[in-house]
Amino acid sequence: VQLQASGGGLVQAGGSLRLSCAASGGTFSNYALAWFRQAPGKGRLFVAAISRSGGRTSYADSVKGRFTISRDNAKKTVYLQMNSLKPDDTAVYYCAAGSSSYNGAGTRYDYWGQGTQVTVSS
Repeated sequence: VQLQASGGGLVQAGGSLRLSCAASGGTFSNYALAWFRQAPGKGRLFVAAISRSGGRTSYADSVKGRFTISRDNAKKTVYLQMNSLKPDDTAVYYCAAGSSSYNGAGTRYDYWGQGTQVTVSS
């Protein structure tokens, strides 16, 4: 499966953005999906995940209550709605897909998109 992330940009603190990740190839509903992010000089960190059906979600503590992950299996797209953004949310955001059993952040994610830059100004 190929993943294409979009929707990043520059936003002021307190603002909102919605990231999208469109998939092609493979059977979309067979994959658990997730968002990760990587800030400059830091490692890639888990942000949020969603199960194949969308019935289960998982979030990093740093984004709980502010970010929402969702998916539309008909459109083969996963979304990340980001509200109340903070400068610490500045990073490149990556979407990922995995066909193993869903385990939130612990799912094995085999496929990665190219990343989209999110910059939050103070």
